[in-house]
Amino acid sequence: MDFKLDKVHQLQQQLFRTFAETEIKPLAKDMDENEQYDLGLLKKMQKYGFLGIPYGKEYGGCGSDTLAYTLCMEEVSRVDASSGITISVHTSLACSCIANFGTEEQKQKFLRPLVDGSKIGCFGLTEPGAGSDVQGAQTVAVPDGDDYIITGNKIFTTNSGFADTFVVFALTDRTVPAAKGLTAFIVDRTMPGVQVSDNIERMGIRAASNCIVNYDNVRVSKDRILGQLNKGFKIAMGALDCGRIGIAAQSVGIAQGALNEAIKYAKERKQFGKPITAFQNTQFKIAELQTKIDAARLMTWRAALSEDAHEKFGPLAAMAKLFASDVANDVTRYAVQMMGGYGYCREYPVERMMRDAKITEIYEGTSEVMKIVISGSMKLK
Repeated sequence: MDFKLDKVHQLQQQLFRTFAETEIKPLAKDMDENEQYDLGLLKKMQKYGFLGIPYGKEYGGCGSDTLAYTLCMEEVSRVDASSGITISVHTSLACSCIANFGTEEQKQKFLRPLVDGSKIGCFGLTEPGAGSDVQGAQTVAVPDGDDYIITGNKIFTTNSGFADTFVVFALTDRTVPAAKGLTAFIVDRTMPGVQVSDNIERMGIRAASNCIVNYDNVRVSKDRILGQLNKGFKIAMGALDCGRIGIAAQSVGIAQGALNEAIKYAKERKQFGKPITAFQNTQFKIAELQTKIDAARLMTWRAALSEDAHEKFGPLAAMAKLFASDVANDVTRYAVQMMGGYGYCREYPVERMMRDAKITEIYEGTSEVMKIVISGSMKLK
């Protein structure tokens, strides 16, 4: 096994890093303060192919792989986690559902404009009463001739403030548990009855669009069903497996970005007559944290390579997300601590990174759910 990136991935990594530093980083603070994503960035990402990295050129994508996508997620998230989750939900959740379960006609009609970046996607699974436990889902889709009528509410729908295409999960059989009665639908933002709220006010990733979406008797034709009727749970879980690799990479990016900022500050900040980095306890802590970041990165790459090899990667993705999200929170807390009062000030980005890190332990499966997935794969019972 080679732990080094090949030449192509090295060049991709440099492209992602340069873009993040020159295009995203100058806007990150203001986007967080204003709680508004700069849509001009999406246009620039489209130009460079950031919105279709692991998808085939036959559908307008870059024709690269999941490993390249994780490199993008890390580099972007080093400077702005909100940009990271915007790319992740579009790529790992919305696009993957259509790419893996759509018909050829659906791929040409719906996937192509998503992976070429001309449209943005979102993923509607979580509801006010159904987070980690999908069994609490209440959104329904009732047949009406050749159509279905969708009614219900989805919450914490990332990208929904500006997304064009919504992958939505609704109950089509209420006589069985949700895991056996969910169906996935492709819904357009412009369809009558689709109502998107203002952004939900949040602690972190404040620039990302995250809203409540109400589906008020939204009529969709049967040809917008993804996969088979009542088989939506499998589609959702498969997408979340993909998404967890993205969140692991985001976590690595947040951690590395925060540690880099703290080291930069500590080299310049003098206390007791010498730079903070001259103290052995600081050196040891930095060494410990960098080791954890590298371990998280390698776990993320392992999961990405497993997906690219078409292996069963779900437990590996869960391990990567569980560990990397914990590392992100550990590193960002210490980065603020190392910088003292300045770390607590909004003048520096580490306080934002600490706020952003928390959500990585929650969305796309909480850390507790990750432990369920991992232990379940170990055949302990």
